[in-house]
Amino acid sequence: MKNIRLERREGIALVTLDRPSHHNALNRPLLQELSQLAETLRQDRDSRVVIITGAGDKAFCAGADLKERRSFTEEEVRQFIVLIRDTFTQIAQLPQPTIAAINGVAFGGGMELALACDLRIMDESAQMGLTETSLGIIPGAGGTQRLPRLIGAAKAKELIFMAKRFTAGEAWQMGLVNHLAAPGTALEAAWGWAETIKQNAPLALIQAKWAIEHGLETDLGTGLLLETQAYETLIPSQDRLEGLAAFQEKRKPRYRGE
Repeated sequence: MKNIRLERREGIALVTLDRPSHHNALNRPLLQELSQLAETLRQDRDSRVVIITGAGDKAFCAGADLKERRSFTEEEVRQFIVLIRDTFTQIAQLPQPTIAAINGVAFGGGMELALACDLRIMDESAQMGLTETSLGIIPGAGGTQRLPRLIGAAKAKELIFMAKRFTAGEAWQMGLVNHLAAPGTALEAAWGWAETIKQNAPLALIQAKWAIEHGLETDLGTGLLLETQAYETLIPSQDRLEGLAAFQEKRKPRYRGE
């Protein structure tokens, strides 16, 4: 891969968008690599948590590569929208918990990538925004759908209609990010969160994420049934028995994802 770096460290996969000279902007090669990597991670039982960040200290991801976009035909624009939408859906549907370490600006598609992650940790000096309407388009990689689900329709409409760029503090107040990190420490904080998460049973993390994601799309009664279904898949697992044994023996559990 030329545009993305992958690092694995004891149960954690770090995915770094690696176009710092272009503020990690999303072009077709990068998205194709990210799509392929998402498929690899989906089947990777050793990676219990996935972190996504940007190379350098200026940008998480500045959005679509507009220089590339200007050369597109209308048909190529349509193809690109499908590619970015489907790639971010792959990220959203990863079975593992995912953390966006927002270490710099995240505009347009960059913010949409962060929205596709489960958790967002943001550098206090960073900015975000879905700025597409100022360019004559709309968010096309999940922004109009994921943002209202996180912060409510009225606030999402405000941000999108105004193409507003906002600070990390404002993102925190809206409930858009889970944690604010001191300048330059977003990735370090994400590693700390990932280390905590990976101590828990990987099968339980997968089923908890599945229950939350699917339950949000239905009524409460159906959601409760989905929760029970997810729980029942864990009953015969060795990890469940290990958790009980570790509690009784007053030791840390040794989960193996079985």
